[in-house]
Amino acid sequence: GCNPLAETGRSKLQNQRAVLNQQILRAVRMRAGAENLLRATTNSKVREQVLLELSFVNSDLQILKEELEGLNISVEVYQNAEETFSIPLVPLGLKETKDVDFTLPLKDFILEHYSQDSSEYEDEIADLMDLRQACRTPSRDEAGIEMLISYFLQLGYVENRFFPPTRHIGVLFTWYDSFTGVPVCQQNLLLEKASILFNIGALYTQIGTRCNRQTQAGLENAVDAFQKAAGVLSYLKETFTHTPSYDMSPAMLNVLVKMMLAQARECVFEQIGLSGIRNEFFTLVKMTQEVAKVGEVYMLVNTAMNQEPVKENIPYSWSKLAQIKSDHYKALAHYFIATILCDHELQPGDDEEQQEKALSQLYDSVPEGLMVLAVLKDKVQRKQLGKAHLRKAIVYHEEALRVCGLCKKLRNIEVLQEVLTAAHKRSLLKYAQQETEDDFLSLIQAPDILSKTEHKIETIAPQFSKVKVKDFFHKLGPLTVFSAKQRWTAPRTIRLHPEAGELGFSLKGGSPVQVYCLDPLCSAASAGLKEGDYVVSVDGMDCKWLGVNEVLEKLKSVGKQSVELEVISCQDTGASLHSKSATYSMGMQKTYSLICLAMDEDKIDHTKKAPLKLPFLSWGTKNRQKAASTLCLPSAVAGSSQSKKKLSPFTLLNSESSLY
Repeated sequence: GCNPLAETGRSKLQNQRAVLNQQILRAVRMRAGAENLLRATTNSKVREQVLLELSFVNSDLQILKEELEGLNISVEVYQNAEETFSIPLVPLGLKETKDVDFTLPLKDFILEHYSQDSSEYEDEIADLMDLRQACRTPSRDEAGIEMLISYFLQLGYVENRFFPPTRHIGVLFTWYDSFTGVPVCQQNLLLEKASILFNIGALYTQIGTRCNRQTQAGLENAVDAFQKAAGVLSYLKETFTHTPSYDMSPAMLNVLVKMMLAQARECVFEQIGLSGIRNEFFTLVKMTQEVAKVGEVYMLVNTAMNQEPVKENIPYSWSKLAQIKSDHYKALAHYFIATILCDHELQPGDDEEQQEKALSQLYDSVPEGLMVLAVLKDKVQRKQLGKAHLRKAIVYHEEALRVCGLCKKLRNIEVLQEVLTAAHKRSLLKYAQQETEDDFLSLIQAPDILSKTEHKIETIAPQFSKVKVKDFFHKLGPLTVFSAKQRWTAPRTIRLHPEAGELGFSLKGGSPVQVYCLDPLCSAASAGLKEGDYVVSVDGMDCKWLGVNEVLEKLKSVGKQSVELEVISCQDTGASLHSKSATYSMGMQKTYSLICLAMDEDKIDHTKKAPLKLPFLSWGTKNRQKAASTLCLPSAVAGSSQSKKKLSPFTLLNSESSLY
């Protein structure tokens, strides 16, 4: 990973994010304590003081939330360093996490479960922890992506090796929500895997915003990066369906995927117009349709951002930026079609049918009383319709500037103001160049423009298979046998005395090999060898990864001398598996909901009414006033129903998520 002490703009933002996360954590704890006291006391004076304290804490949390939003809209840091005249693109910030010490839990598990000397695996455990630490500060390039993917794949090995489905091994993972800063703590490795996936998608967005959008290659790389980001986030949404963190909820991920595809679409439009837009009829028709498509997808993004339950959590400035871009690109579409009508009169040598067909494709319906061919031929009608489009373009430009001015964070982005102002002035100048005598007589309203594109934008699924990783704990043996969900007896030593060169048994299978066709009267059977035993070593030499021929050669090489085998016997694990084992999707485990992770579920009275479904995280004033944290002690209020309690915006969803 990058040097965590390096004073780059991006590292400063991540450090500020980590500090804010800690401040939010302290405020959440204060709020939880105040709410506990409020429920436990009946003293009116104490309740009055607690309510006052709660109002201060809520105000503090709102301020911290606004500061975190400021980090999420600090887009200038992530843009290309060269001078550009383009609307900034929005990247995702990396999720922050706490340090995790795998040493004791993994060493204990190796000793207990695998019956091996755990001190032999100290280097492998250190490598795993170093890789995790490096993933907190990945470089903003393909090397950083490869490192995150390698850790994600390594977690698959670690999950199968050390995380049995029946219990937790005592490793606590803590990740902070990217948008709210609220921590989620679990002993479930799937939280770790989902968070790493989110950071892979976030890093792709940062790579996309860093590309030089003044070159063809830079724009192609940006489009590719945003499509890959959308692919990773979509994969996260489909695979880990019960993630407890709200930035990884299906609704939020759905919005983020749409936003990344919209930014890819925006880069495609810039790519088309990079070499300049010729003032030619059919070129302008094509550009009108393309830019109308950009405006349309940003309108859908803005609509999605303003839907529950993501509305309360998505940064306000992101929603407004999507609205600004939608208005800006719609205005450009009307400007282009106005240029077609005002600058390109039908000449004797022009193909009337082709122009009529091209112009007809831009409209769903033309204003009443107008025909497309008549508009092309009549100079007055062309001018009137062109000016109607210019008026609509100016309205959209002014709306974009108005929304930009209302949002403090966007108002401070200079290049955004410059681009919007320049486009507005260009439309005003074009309108001023037209004759104004008939303005009061013209009642034509510019029709809406139909969008169309020749460039397909879709998600690119993550290609994990391209990154080759080696299992750190390869020495434990083949994963098909030596995994956390398998159980076997402790290794037994069998001393063989070959009789006339015969072992009294055969071997079968891949690595490790199994005892097969054991003669019950042979010396090996008398020494305790059983049918189906796995051979793990021969004369002290590890042979977990050896095949049948290689093991037989070792046995035959000793001749008539005695040889020591170390064997294990697998035990049936079906009866011991927890009834709440995780389901699978697309070949990968889905995460549990935090509500379902409590292992003492057998103690629950199933006749009781199920609790209400937990709401999504909300910063709203209404929710803050009614909220109550699940970090509180058991309620002292008699007759209160647990299912009717409101949950705090900063609720941690179960006991395993408790903050320490």
